[in-house]
Amino acid sequence: MGTAAQSSSEIYTSDSEKGFAINHQSSTSPELDAGAKFVLVSKGSWLHCGYHLTTSIVGPVILTLPFSFTLLGWFGGVIWLVLAGVITFYSYNLLSIVLEHHAQLGRRQFRFRDMARDILGPRWAKYYIGPLQFIICFGTVIGGPLVGGKSLKFIYQLYHPEGSMKLYQFIIICGVVTMLLAQLPSFHSLRHINLISLILCVIYSIFLTVGSIYVGHSKDAPPKEYSVKGSHEDKLFGVFNGISIIATTYASGIIPEIQATLAPPVKGKMFKGLCVCYSVIVATYFSVAISGYWAFGNASGATILANYIGETKLLLPKWFFLTTNILILLQVFGLTAVRTPKLFRIYIFDFAIQIRVPVWKNLFIA
Repeated sequence: MGTAAQSSSEIYTSDSEKGFAINHQSSTSPELDAGAKFVLVSKGSWLHCGYHLTTSIVGPVILTLPFSFTLLGWFGGVIWLVLAGVITFYSYNLLSIVLEHHAQLGRRQFRFRDMARDILGPRWAKYYIGPLQFIICFGTVIGGPLVGGKSLKFIYQLYHPEGSMKLYQFIIICGVVTMLLAQLPSFHSLRHINLISLILCVIYSIFLTVGSIYVGHSKDAPPKEYSVKGSHEDKLFGVFNGISIIATTYASGIIPEIQATLAPPVKGKMFKGLCVCYSVIVATYFSVAISGYWAFGNASGATILANYIGETKLLLPKWFFLTTNILILLQVFGLTAVRTPKLFRIYIFDFAIQIRVPVWKNLFIA
């Protein structure tokens, strides 16, 4: 077997009991854990990586971008939005280059845990990186059905204002859908769902941008004030708050797991995938943030959708709210599906709870 083929099939795993790394070739590799199996279907293209990256980063959090501008102003908001994009793109690309380098050395790393083990050591990987990943994935998997449930309830109340269904019932419905999506066997199998998710986020971003422009030009438009208000202390804390909101919108790219889905050779493919992802980011983030802040100024709410509801009436037609919330709801399912099986393998395998589970293993998460 050639060197390139040999390197691409090698798995760099660790002996959790002895605490050192072992290089296994495909012909003699031991049974893989669920985390490796989830990312080890390496058949994807750079386009698939673009879909995965976009779904893992872009989400309903963009609804908060106009609010971040109220804390930073025009200049600060645009500058930080650009800087955060440049810094995260550079960081993600640098991380992918490191992964490519290790793959060329015959130690292809499939997960953050694998990278942490090589760089920091097995204990740091298990007790530092593992818990951090768990917290992030747990927050996403819990938050997804909550956000989806609120969107579903809003849709319900649009046409049934006196309806008797409660929020928890809609959250349960979204939780069941998340549970079903969690049964997909590998990251690669999410590629079609993530493509749909990418399209959905582009469409609802267009809706939000057009909605803001329409309201901004309408006779019911609120007065526009763009100065940052408050005392010096309020402005200072507001700057940190605004920066953190913008940073959060960029900071969820799970590079190792996504790069592991690439068919070898992987060189250069991740950069193309990042270009696809950041093309979507530029198109959606800037349009939603700038149009929303232009339309409502300092009155921009925590989510831009709240500004489309006037004091006495809706500023946009019902079908606009219905369509936008349906698009957001469906995209949330894709965003949550990316992390649900990942959370399972972190909880069960990264913390060395070695148990045998049935085929419907991810029911544990839901």
